[in-house]
Amino acid sequence: PTSHVYTVTYQGETAVLKLLTPVGIHDEQCGAAALRHYDGRGAVRLLRGDDRAHLLEYAGGDDLVPLVARGDDEQATHIIADVLRQLHAEPGSGEGLIPLRRRFRSLFRQAERDQSQGNASLFLQGARIAEALLADPREVRVLHGDLHHANIRHSARRGWLAFDPKGVYGERTYDLANVLCNPANLPALVADETRLLRHAGILADQLQIERGRILAYVFAYACLSAYWSAEDGHNPALDLRVAALAEPHVTGC
Repeated sequence: PTSHVYTVTYQGETAVLKLLTPVGIHDEQCGAAALRHYDGRGAVRLLRGDDRAHLLEYAGGDDLVPLVARGDDEQATHIIADVLRQLHAEPGSGEGLIPLRRRFRSLFRQAERDQSQGNASLFLQGARIAEALLADPREVRVLHGDLHHANIRHSARRGWLAFDPKGVYGERTYDLANVLCNPANLPALVADETRLLRHAGILADQLQIERGRILAYVFAYACLSAYWSAEDGHNPALDLRVAALAEPHVTGC
């Protein structure tokens, strides 16, 4: 809905051209700001861009989903940790980016409705944890905002690169949450407590973040994602399952 995407030739090299739709003209600018900040560190480069179009570096290899599907799940998580380390290397500023609190506003609105109706919902608990995390941000960075296995592709020239960022500004731990809710097309793998805890541990060790805080963000984000899924008419079952698995392990907030 945000763009028409083409492979093109630019200065003798293959590139990606995104022609933005009216929706994309609004939604894609924060992502462009994030790519300008990353400047190729762990992400595709924004070669040129204006309000209507973005010209991007081409990463022509596979994403990380096939790696997971053939049994190299832990290797994929190590790759993601390396990409995140690069994305979060420089603090940057919040100019032109979405404040992290704004990402959770749908969850907060639903929690208010549930509270007013006396419903002790999962959304209420998710909103409570999200509020505690947002009130005490640690290591604020320019965030991808939608990092998962299908948003990292291999470049023969530069290795694994993230693309299609949302452009968010907040605690770097948020960028780990969606990783642990994916790959969504392998739900039996994702909805496994042993796998969740093991991979949270890998990310914690590689990125020097408390595992309990990672799982707190996983819980809050999975609640938010479940709300988004239901709102869009999709089945929220996987997100709800991940939230249920993460909740008993929430610490650090």
